[in-house]
Amino acid sequence: MGVFTWRKRVKSRGDAEVQDLTSAAAEALKRSEFQNGILNAFVPGSTAGITTIEFESGAVQDLRSALERLIPKDGRYEHNQRWGDGNGFSHVRAALIKPGLAIPFQDGRLLLGAWQQLVLIDFDNRPREREIIFQIVGE
Repeated sequence: MGVFTWRKRVKSRGDAEVQDLTSAAAEALKRSEFQNGILNAFVPGSTAGITTIEFESGAVQDLRSALERLIPKDGRYEHNQRWGDGNGFSHVRAALIKPGLAIPFQDGRLLLGAWQQLVLIDFDNRPREREIIFQIVGE
């Protein structure tokens, strides 16, 4: 049993951009040389999240539209009133999606469903460079 940590930097446009992290997670797993265990993917910060979705344009747009209906960019947010940075909505969206996700793996393969991909969603209102931390506990 051991722990392996690998970091990857990605550039994002913000504005609920969704990026597929599945191949990066598979690369981290391969680098670890573990066969069985749990892979954790985590994005530091309070305006981005990690989840799974079928990474195809229709499902991605549906998710972005649903988030806009639930947590609209032009809503009134106390964070904006206090800090004036206009990204209060991004903090709320990120809190609901969460900054990380654990995925089991077996025989060196992530146990994702056939149409399930690991994705980063950057909710901020400006371009960012994000660090994704993959931490793997396995054997």
